[in-house]
Amino acid sequence: MSYKETYARAKADPEGFWLDAAKAIDWDRFPTKALTDTGGPLYHWFEDGMVNTCWNAVDRHCEAGRGSQVAIIHDSPLTGTTQKITFDELRNRVAQLAGALRAKGIEKGDRVIIYMPMVPQAIEAMLACARLGAIHSVVFGGFAANELAVRIDDCQPKAIIAASCGIEPGRVVHYKPLLDGALELSKHQPDFCVIFQREQEVARLEEGRDVSWYGFQYGVEPADCVPVEGGHPAYILYTSGTTGQPKGVVRPTGGHLVALNWTMKNIYNVDPGDVFWAASDVGWVVGHSYIAYGPLIHGNTSVVFEGKPVGTPDPGTFWRVIAEHKVRSFFTAPTAIRAVKREDPKGEFVKQYDISCLRALYLAGERADPDTIEWAQRILDVPVYDHWWQTETGWTIAGNPAGLEALPVKIGSPTVPMPGYDVQILDEAGHQMKAGELGAIAIKLPLPPGTLPTLWNAEDRYKKAYLSHFPGYYETGDAGMIDEDGYLYIMARTDDVINVAGHRLSTGGMEEVLASHPDVAECAVIGVSDDLKGQLPVGFVILTKGVNRPHDEITAECVKLVRDRIGPVAAFKLAVVVDRLPKTRSGKILRATMVKIADNQEFKVPATIDDPAILDEVRDALKSIGYGV
Repeated sequence: MSYKETYARAKADPEGFWLDAAKAIDWDRFPTKALTDTGGPLYHWFEDGMVNTCWNAVDRHCEAGRGSQVAIIHDSPLTGTTQKITFDELRNRVAQLAGALRAKGIEKGDRVIIYMPMVPQAIEAMLACARLGAIHSVVFGGFAANELAVRIDDCQPKAIIAASCGIEPGRVVHYKPLLDGALELSKHQPDFCVIFQREQEVARLEEGRDVSWYGFQYGVEPADCVPVEGGHPAYILYTSGTTGQPKGVVRPTGGHLVALNWTMKNIYNVDPGDVFWAASDVGWVVGHSYIAYGPLIHGNTSVVFEGKPVGTPDPGTFWRVIAEHKVRSFFTAPTAIRAVKREDPKGEFVKQYDISCLRALYLAGERADPDTIEWAQRILDVPVYDHWWQTETGWTIAGNPAGLEALPVKIGSPTVPMPGYDVQILDEAGHQMKAGELGAIAIKLPLPPGTLPTLWNAEDRYKKAYLSHFPGYYETGDAGMIDEDGYLYIMARTDDVINVAGHRLSTGGMEEVLASHPDVAECAVIGVSDDLKGQLPVGFVILTKGVNRPHDEITAECVKLVRDRIGPVAAFKLAVVVDRLPKTRSGKILRATMVKIADNQEFKVPATIDDPAILDEVRDALKSIGYGV
């Protein structure tokens, strides 16, 4: 069936389309209906079905006689090790870990925070939670103690599973002190913490609270899979909110399984048994959907990579992994490809490896610029597919359905909406725009299976953030257009969440940190364009009257403050002292105008500006740190 026929069927008969897709999943009780309308704007999928994620990702492949197939390849250039785990081995390890968690009181509906680097044990922890019907919340290992504490207080985990450390090029990242610091800050305290001790650093365990990964599993009974309702939360994943308070995106179990399984063939064009690699991190949505779950549910081998695109040891590391492990489809962020391109512009390292196994490169997480796509197409000699989705959706909103029908690539567009997504371009009043006109990108409700039904313990915030601006629609927060051929173009964010190397970070959250500095009276953070990371944050600070300290000292402290509170993931390195900020007469800071000055773009002086002369001061401040020149 062609893309157009498939899309039209999903639109005309979502009930029939998604119930058919659900047949590819093992259910303890098959749902009698696909979609439940609880009186819009809230919708739920497969609510009366009973199912288990871990069974579908692991056990069913063992039962089908494919237990000897490799499920996970852990490739760690940072430790110089490679490990292969079969589905049989994975089932044994996950069942044992789940049994140990159950023996300590973890049951269906309990929350468990996972704070781990890119090791197989992180995937095992996620699957062990899913096996019991517990709800996991993975927190990226690069986040600082107070960010972890906020998440602990929001989801109130009964247990935390962490590693002693993470490893970065040239340094060991001490996870355990960060965890201890977070628990000192958080009001909520878990019943216990499980610590996976890595040989690079053995952490001190807190008596009565901390247990060792292997020690607490000794002698326990392995756990069977616990069936849960289709709408039961599989996990909570926190994404940056514009207020700085993270939003806990809820992923429903049934829709998650059905949608991810559908995408593996139809979008990523892999068959069961093929090797699939998403070079992301388990802390991000790509790591959830396409390292831990999607490939395993579909019966693929998933690569878990602990390294960097360059420097571990060279810009050929991606091509080595693809060649060694026979990767068929490869998914990474444009930032990673830009880093490789910067180090190896002629693609000399590609020539060292036989990557003839590779069928396509998939890019997502930020806008894929034409230079990067064209370079990758040239040196890899495979199709390069940009595709667009969000933490909230869990899978592709717009992409190229290569396994269904490979459509012509238009560079600059992630191609077309996927079945289930009725994407429309609206003006401020909610009216549909004509082809080629720029507007807000919105998706007509209901969203397809696997997308967020709500935010954790924050239904009103969910409605306000996503559903209130355009009634009957999900507001994506992005602006763009659809051309005459139905191809979507993503042009810009419509809020102040910036995209640093594929990681969405809130400038509002950074401003809150800067504002806490005793010498800072007022501040603003903007995202400026960066060739490597897509965007980088720049902080503008106005000092409290009477402060006479050197500006360099203060800005250095500001940089350290953000890195300590939010973590290195923010890539916050630039702050500058200014006398005032450009504002509207009502007091709103003109961040979008500041960004245009930094990026050397033309702009109209806003009619509402309080004093146009301030824009020259902004330009001078940016010039002092190398921008806007």
